[in-house]
Amino acid sequence: MPSPPQSLVVLDVEGVLTPEVWIAVAERTGIDFLRRTTRDEPDYDVLMKGRIAALDAAGITMTTIMEVVEGLMPLPGARRFLEELQSRVPVVLLSDTFEQFGRPLMAELGWPLLLCHTLVVEGDRLADYRLRVNDQKARSVEAFRALNYRVVAVGDSYNDMTMLAAADSGILFRAPDNVIAEHPQYPCCTAYEDLLDLIDGCILNF
Repeated sequence: MPSPPQSLVVLDVEGVLTPEVWIAVAERTGIDFLRRTTRDEPDYDVLMKGRIAALDAAGITMTTIMEVVEGLMPLPGARRFLEELQSRVPVVLLSDTFEQFGRPLMAELGWPLLLCHTLVVEGDRLADYRLRVNDQKARSVEAFRALNYRVVAVGDSYNDMTMLAAADSGILFRAPDNVIAEHPQYPCCTAYEDLLDLIDGCILNF
């Protein structure tokens, strides 16, 4: 006889718990294209190939990129929110960031579980990227549900929409107006206290 379902929360990372890494790199390098994120471009491959081409054209090294990443801190209140959430329910971070970028930020967040992708570095050049799997956020949620979890998913960008759709409940956090307007079926909020309340409400309704 199967166990009763348990609840699980999955969170996007950039824009929810941490700053947008590529925007920080844009501010350091002056490359305007790097300000584009998954809030602006739904096609992740187009976005990443454009980033790599822009870095190559400007001669930006991986060393420079990592100097920016290692100087970033979680968003104000993010670690406290995450710790409080983890005291209530299991939490997994699902992100389209990369292992190389994730490690410094996960250290600042207390080493939560992060599932993400990886960069291909040749010498000191960012040469390519490798996805863990295609649409890994949605596929992870589907796998958790197959393990008899009821999943609450929290995101802010176009690349989170399949994850939210695959979950039992989805929430938008600090999403831009265009994403909110196109996905009115999801509740949205901008404060961590309100996000905790929304997550609690979803779990109570399971």
